[in-house]
Amino acid sequence: MFKFFKRIGTVVNSELNSMLDKAEDPVKMLDQFMRDMEADIREAESAVAKQIANEKMLKRKYDDAQALVDKRQQQAEKAIEAGDEDLARRALQDKKNQEEQATVLKESYDRALTDSRNLRQKLDEMKKEYQEMKLKKDSLKARAESAKTRTKMNRTMSGISNDESKRGFERMEEKVMQYEAEAETSEDLSESSRTLDDEFAALEKDGVDDELAALKKKLGKE
Repeated sequence: MFKFFKRIGTVVNSELNSMLDKAEDPVKMLDQFMRDMEADIREAESAVAKQIANEKMLKRKYDDAQALVDKRQQQAEKAIEAGDEDLARRALQDKKNQEEQATVLKESYDRALTDSRNLRQKLDEMKKEYQEMKLKKDSLKARAESAKTRTKMNRTMSGISNDESKRGFERMEEKVMQYEAEAETSEDLSESSRTLDDEFAALEKDGVDDELAALKKKLGKE
């Protein structure tokens, strides 16, 4: 009936290792274990409730039988006082029968009471262990999520050095550097290929600028 304790032992001693070996999802498995435990507790609560009901029923029957014993005793006394010995004898005979029945019922009630107490105690233990496992489950789930996150991050970081986008970025950087080098080379070549006419044209341009500056000075427009 109380297979719950076997399940708890399994979870603590082997299931966690087993589910890791089988590459099972620890978070999902832990949730399933807790649902199994909750189902076992509900089953145990139902059994305890039935046992308590049986205990109360036996107690009621025992009390009724014992009350009838007391009643027959009083009736026998009244019959003797009334001088009716035969009636008193019949009352005492029924009293004896009721005493035998009360004795049997008392034994059954005592056993039922002991069973109820034991079942209540086991149910309390089950609930206590369930709460302990619930706390442990929350801790294990947090650890599992943290480990999964770290693993994912490590895989991502380790893959960056081999990532195609990074290699492509490096290629584009090399191309930009190549463009820059080509531009500098082009400027150098352009400077070296200037003709005499180009150089004289530059000088003439410089002369105009000087003349313009002198004119502005003369007119006070500097």
